[in-house]
Amino acid sequence: MKTIASCVNEILVSRPFLEEALSRDIINFSALAKDLNQTISEMLHKPVKDGAITMALRRYQQPVDFESSDRLKNVFNNLGDITVRSNLSDFTFQNSKTLINSHSKVLEKINKNHQIFYAFTRGIFESNIIISSSEKDSISEVFKNETLIGLKDCLSTITLNLPEGNSKIVGLYYQIFKRLAWDNVTLYEVISTTNEFTILVEDHLVDKAFSVIKGLKH
Repeated sequence: MKTIASCVNEILVSRPFLEEALSRDIINFSALAKDLNQTISEMLHKPVKDGAITMALRRYQQPVDFESSDRLKNVFNNLGDITVRSNLSDFTFQNSKTLINSHSKVLEKINKNHQIFYAFTRGIFESNIIISSSEKDSISEVFKNETLIGLKDCLSTITLNLPEGNSKIVGLYYQIFKRLAWDNVTLYEVISTTNEFTILVEDHLVDKAFSVIKGLKH
């Protein structure tokens, strides 16, 4: 049977920004209780008092306290170098039987120039290529027989080197995404390998995004 407390839990878990603000004590409990009253009343199919909701809010505890996790803090204290690359273009192609052949031609060319940034991701129905904008015409030529779904210029990447064992740390990516979202940084793409985490953002957001990523170390 649903209770006011269970309704509060359900609402906060589904609204991470609200949950975060509540944990930081930057939301007025009484004001939030009034705001949630109608929703909770509908969930319980009966009217509820603001005071009861306020009490449930004060008693709420996050399922996992990521902020106090020693392992998580240790990871952030040992983050590696941050690398920024600009002047990038993002291509999205529809998957086909010939797409890999075109991809191999690009690899042959960029293998001779290590200054070129290149990332390739293959999904179920489409594939994504992020490459230095200087190679934009080359990509268009090599993939001219493929179906282009999307193309975006004026992009930059920020790559963060993660310490070994990061894949076993609960909440690591959550903290990174949360802090970027709190600063209104929209991510265009995300690339992840075992020990590297890369975000792709529009050029006008790169300074803000870099500041957030750098701030993770503190």
